[in-house]
Amino acid sequence: MRLVKCIFLAVGIFALALLAIRLWLDPRASSWQPQSATAAANTQIINFKTALEAFKVDNGYYPTNKNALYDLLQQPLGATNWHGPYLDTIPKDPWGHDYIYECPGKHNTNSFDLISSGPDGRLGTDDDIHN
Repeated sequence: MRLVKCIFLAVGIFALALLAIRLWLDPRASSWQPQSATAAANTQIINFKTALEAFKVDNGYYPTNKNALYDLLQQPLGATNWHGPYLDTIPKDPWGHDYIYECPGKHNTNSFDLISSGPDGRLGTDDDIHN
């Protein structure tokens, strides 16, 4: 019985050592992190969308200026029916990049595009996340 426990313990230690070596050689091998970061970016985009829709209901338009997302925090000039702040803060995406907001959008021409440039930080690549 003691020999069986020793064998299981040795196999467990060996498996953990292999995993540690793999992660040390290639940190990207931990597949759970990108999935959770992508889920977080999608959640943030949904939160932005909710706030932008509330802004539009109150003011009759989506913010369109250069710093438009900050119109969700502070009342912009000319927004006479502003009932914000619509968000507490403007977060960065899970990889530390600013979200890209365009209104009117290139993809959503009747509203807006909101995009995270993803892990690589480059807009227009396959890892982009958008509404």
